[in-house]
Amino acid sequence: MFLSPARAEGVDAALDRFLADSFAETEAAIGGVAQSGAPQAVAILQALGERRLFAHPASRGVFWRDAAGTAFDARTGLPAAMPGDAVVIRLNNRLRNVVQAALGTMTLLSPDPAVRLRAAESVFRSRDPAARAAIETAIAREPRGEIRRVLEEAHAAIMLADTGVPESVRIDAVRRLAETGDTEALGLLRQMLGPTAGPLRAAITQGIGAIEQRQQFRAAAQTVWFGVSLGSVLLLAAIGLAITFGVMGVINMAHGEMVMIGAYVTFLVQEALRQNAPQHLDWSLPIAIPLAFLVAGLVGVAIERGIIRFLYGRPLETLLATFGVSLVLQQAIRTWFGPTNREVSAPSYMSGAFEFLGLQITYGRLWIVVFTLVVFLGLLIVLKATPLGLQMRAVTQNRRMAAAMGIRTRFVDAMTFGLGSGIAGIAGVALSQIDNVSPNLGQSYIIDSFMVVVFGGVGNLWGTLVAAFTLGIANKVMEPFAGAVLGKILILVLLILFIQKRPRGLFALKGRAVEQ
Repeated sequence: MFLSPARAEGVDAALDRFLADSFAETEAAIGGVAQSGAPQAVAILQALGERRLFAHPASRGVFWRDAAGTAFDARTGLPAAMPGDAVVIRLNNRLRNVVQAALGTMTLLSPDPAVRLRAAESVFRSRDPAARAAIETAIAREPRGEIRRVLEEAHAAIMLADTGVPESVRIDAVRRLAETGDTEALGLLRQMLGPTAGPLRAAITQGIGAIEQRQQFRAAAQTVWFGVSLGSVLLLAAIGLAITFGVMGVINMAHGEMVMIGAYVTFLVQEALRQNAPQHLDWSLPIAIPLAFLVAGLVGVAIERGIIRFLYGRPLETLLATFGVSLVLQQAIRTWFGPTNREVSAPSYMSGAFEFLGLQITYGRLWIVVFTLVVFLGLLIVLKATPLGLQMRAVTQNRRMAAAMGIRTRFVDAMTFGLGSGIAGIAGVALSQIDNVSPNLGQSYIIDSFMVVVFGGVGNLWGTLVAAFTLGIANKVMEPFAGAVLGKILILVLLILFIQKRPRGLFALKGRAVEQ
């Protein structure tokens, strides 16, 4: 790396000021390095801000170390041997702000968008008036809306902090900051409230109120989103139970274990891909979904054919039998996979988060909500547009009449139990992305699933949908005030009171058998 004579002279003169061990000289040196245009200027100032810049007055050398510990000569930018008695160049809080402002100004026009964004945020925090011209130039050239917004906030922060500009300009800056509604703008306005008076103080007070109101609205919207994401999980876990309970009248205590089986199928698929085709690991969930449906559905049919079909009309015995099946399945999983949690990694398209209208939304939760709605719509199509769905609805409404019309009710029962178990299996695929895959996975959702089914109306899919999202949102709304455990208790109490008034739930099915 070679420097032109003019730039080398500028860097040398600025670096000589670091040798004086004076805060005033250090501040001048920072400005000189920033204005030198030297290729290593950013590295020098970053090292200074992170206490990695060293001075050696005896040899008039200035050095910095990178993250790996390699030493570089600040005058040339080349690796060099740093004397052992070199000392760290001191900074105080004011000089740290100067360093941040200088770095921000130097990188505002970087070709890297991430660098420009960090530079704009740095200038916002420092509010250095010297960066005003650079900020205005960067705003005019910035092609990205998000970065331009941060640049405009930084410009408004500089104008508000500058007591030399007209009051009307500072008031306009307050309004611009109030429009952003973020926490940093709120902190700046609160900081500026003390030394101001008159119309400017009134504008700042009004801006603080506007930001606080907007933040309260965003917090409420964020809570609703968390409730929707929780409701989608409850819907996935309960939707299979809804059709099983509605058609067969069976209280299946092993339903949670169907969810667990789906989660372990996902784990096995990922392990197989990780060992044999790690480059295709992102395909683990698309492969696991049909496999989980098939495996859990076959287990459900086996349970219905092997146990439940002998216990129809005996609800207590059915409940105890399925509870026993639940224990057997849990112990089988413990024997095969051990009692510890198993890791199921998220595919690349389900990692990370993004901001939408001020809300922080994770891709994982968003995909689960979308997946839940797709499963729900698919099940509606099966029930409304297929012969099996027609037979299931007939058996639900009047089993004896359906049998008299030639419908094989025992076959419908087996297929219904298999369908409900299969849907629970694909629910396990989704839950493997947000919960621990363990033998107790299903038990965490079985009670909530029954609450959703009873609240929505036994056998009614639309009621299950409304109940799941209602309970999910209610849980998230109550958690900040009552805590997670007490919130669930309050939800349960309210649900009991509701069932006292509407024993059939929100949306009761119509039919002679149901009414009996």
